[in-house]
Amino acid sequence: MTTPTATPAPVARTRAPASRPAPQKLRAWATRAPLLPALVFMIVVTQLPFVATLVISLFDWNALYPDARHFTWFGNYSEVLTDPDLRKSVLTTIVLTVTVVVVSLVVGLGLALLLDRKFKGRGLVRTLLIAPFLVVPVAAALLWKHVLYNPEYGLLNGLLHYVGGPQPDWISNTPLIAVEVALIWQWTPFMMLILLAGLQSRSPELIEAARMDGASPWQVFRHMTLPHLRRYLELGALLGSIYIVQNFDAVFTLTSGGLGTANLPYTVYQSFYQAHENGLASAAGVLVVIGSIIIATFALRVVSSLFREEGSR
Repeated sequence: MTTPTATPAPVARTRAPASRPAPQKLRAWATRAPLLPALVFMIVVTQLPFVATLVISLFDWNALYPDARHFTWFGNYSEVLTDPDLRKSVLTTIVLTVTVVVVSLVVGLGLALLLDRKFKGRGLVRTLLIAPFLVVPVAAALLWKHVLYNPEYGLLNGLLHYVGGPQPDWISNTPLIAVEVALIWQWTPFMMLILLAGLQSRSPELIEAARMDGASPWQVFRHMTLPHLRRYLELGALLGSIYIVQNFDAVFTLTSGGLGTANLPYTVYQSFYQAHENGLASAAGVLVVIGSIIIATFALRVVSSLFREEGSR
């Protein structure tokens, strides 16, 4: 006769405690919390005015006739893109930007190759070459206008008078070139610094091996240096374009937008402060911002690729 086996008592199930935030999330929020005031300040200072500008650009709004203000949707943008003067300012902006960026890159590359070599007094030469970029833009434009370009007492005409040459009025005869030269002088050191950093990041062992194999300096530059500097050239071109597209100081100081030198930022200023066309000026300003954002997006991609390349080494 067998005795029945006792069945085990059911085990009481305990409810799992409520899930709590992970310590990692708390630490992440704790590190981000000090940045919130700066984020709020940036939104208030930059984004809210841009939203207001975007709203104003949708109105036909002349400050001299406030009662005649009315909603026009994208009429101001259509006028910006079809008005002959505004289209000319867009073309001037493109020509000015391309010329300044390309010449600054070429001259900056030559100076970077020079400073990449070791010679006596290289530190002093580097400091002197960087100095133009540290000058305030308005002060640099005034320097070129009065010290160099002035037809009566300017340095350029003084040198030409010394050798018996002509005495041209540089700003009146070649206004756009005068603006471009002033900007090239100021932005060449920036390009030089970027390209010099690229040159100093090369592998000296590879360069020395190529020279020992019989490669000429031109072959080393063409097949090794230029491919290595491609990212740095792109970065310099994009960052320089962001500034030159928005440049106002040189145009306003040297020519006051006359003689065919009015670029898009100066046209925005002229529409707003002289014609009092708030809606039209806001539409042109929005287009400038959109163009700058597009260029900045490419610049950020180039910077990210540079960081990835440096991190993989």
